Amino acid sequence: MTSMTSMNATSGNDELEAVSRLWWEHEQAPFPAGLRGAERADIDLVLLDADIAGCVSTWLSCGGSLDDWRRSILNRRIADLDRILPALGAEDNARYWQRLYRLSCLVSGADPRPTK
Repeated sequence: MTSMTSMNATSGNDELEAVSRLWWEHEQAPFPAGLRGAERADIDLVLLDADIAGCVSTWLSCGGSLDDWRRSILNRRIADLDRILPALGAEDNARYWQRLYRLSCLVSGADPRPTK
């Protein structure tokens, strides 16, 4: 029989592995051509990418945990992605932004600490 503690540890390891894999893919992908300085739905795409990257990188380096400040940033950026994903055109590399969205959702939901 598996204890709840080991089940939670396994779940946490699965989340870390999933985020690590997606993060590696994201790091290998170049920023979409032609989008430097671009905005979609009044959101600067470079800053959106950088904010999320900082949160994901911190989450990974802290073993699956984020401080409240970064969690707040990440949650705002998820809301921004909710706004821009429908506004993306064919030249915007939707796959890049969808992967960033998936990373954001995994990281924001993986930290068991309650937010204030």
